[in-house]
Amino acid sequence: MPEPFRSFAYKHRELVKFAVVGGTCFVIDTALFLGLKSTILTTHPVTAKIIATLIATIVSYILNREWSFRTRGGRERPHEAALFFLVSGIGVGLNSVPLWISRYGLQLDYNHLSPFGVQVADFVSAQIIGTLLAMGFRWWAFKKFVFPDANARPRLVTTEDED
Repeated sequence: MPEPFRSFAYKHRELVKFAVVGGTCFVIDTALFLGLKSTILTTHPVTAKIIATLIATIVSYILNREWSFRTRGGRERPHEAALFFLVSGIGVGLNSVPLWISRYGLQLDYNHLSPFGVQVADFVSAQIIGTLLAMGFRWWAFKKFVFPDANARPRLVTTEDED
């Protein structure tokens, strides 16, 4: 990695890791959402979105706790997990609101759009706007409430780190 990017990535490694976890969970969420919406939940897109987001959230907890925020903590694990899922539950709601507004408020559904138009409207509202809204909230809330202490679990120093 070129030096300017390497310095930035190292300085903001927690944010970079959070973004990588978010990207991974975005792919999981998107695949599940589109799969559910086009098969067993064709008439219930918001339900499909909620299920997909919940599964991606479980993956997110494991990856964020063990990698992104590995040195942060300050709470007992059950309390930390409860806060994580509470914050993530709020995130699920924030993630679903743009899709709900698109489908039911703006009526961007099969009665008013072509099937392709509905797919585009659903993707933009749920996967782009909703994800960005929820991601910003989660980043703030995870650092503020879930993993509040920056060095609660110190990093293991290897011989490579010392060189």
